[in-house]
Amino acid sequence: MANLKKFLKHILDSVTDHIVVIDSAGEIQYVNKSWSNFGSDNNCNSSSNWVGVNYLAECDKASKMGDSFGLQAAKGIRSLINRETTLFYFEYPCHSPSEERWFMMRVTPFQLEMNSYFVVSHQNITERKLAEEEVSNLARIDGLTGIPNRRTFDEFLHNEWRRCGRLKKKLCLAIIDLDYFKLLNDTSGHQAGDSCLVKIGEILKEFSNRPGDLCARYGGDEFVLVLGDTSIQQAEQLLNKLLKRIAALHIANKSSPVDDYLTLSIGVAEATPYRANKESQLLCEADQALYQAKSKGRNRVESKHS
Repeated sequence: MANLKKFLKHILDSVTDHIVVIDSAGEIQYVNKSWSNFGSDNNCNSSSNWVGVNYLAECDKASKMGDSFGLQAAKGIRSLINRETTLFYFEYPCHSPSEERWFMMRVTPFQLEMNSYFVVSHQNITERKLAEEEVSNLARIDGLTGIPNRRTFDEFLHNEWRRCGRLKKKLCLAIIDLDYFKLLNDTSGHQAGDSCLVKIGEILKEFSNRPGDLCARYGGDEFVLVLGDTSIQQAEQLLNKLLKRIAALHIANKSSPVDDYLTLSIGVAEATPYRANKESQLLCEADQALYQAKSKGRNRVESKHS
């Protein structure tokens, strides 16, 4: 072919991956069109053609500014230059003010005329990451009510327990049981029962709107409410408001011995996390409080704290 260099340049410029080639000192020897366009569009074009700019130095600058991805990139490339590894790649976020973006960085070495060079490519993997996030989120949400499921609750309680332990803050956990829900299902049908559970989930969202709060479907007709940095007195006030809020819905449950409408029994427990106790103990105490609420006639809040 008459002009192989020009031909190859057109090929590289047609590639959507952002490609840069550096030497063993980290200096840029070549960039393709996608690299140049991305730099220009994101106000990071430090040179008219980038050639001569030290890529490793730019990574080090980003690292000193607190960018952990810059640190990881520089470390990985240097391991290739020092022949400690033969391939380096990692995924990283690169969000803009208007959109979420993720990239896969891959670095591979090659030799030319006794000189070492390294191809650094950045592939946009945003579509895949968003799809993965959607699948992950679906796995964490209860399919009927649209609120977090048991798995998400377990993870959240564990993390909130540790956070409140570090800050020496109180943590409350409430277990919420729908009184005689089986009778509602038997009388009005499972469709009405499902509609009831959805309404309960929607209401619980209103009572868990702080970063340290979470409502979740615990299983069947039981729900849980985590209230971080909350005393038992504050929790009791909130949960009594929840009782009134549910009563105001007037969800028919005519076969219930408690009332003609759906009611709740709630057990709540408080703890200040520390090394000797565990979140499972808090869960057990909330369950004991729920048992007390049921044994005292239901449609009430009972509490237990250590």
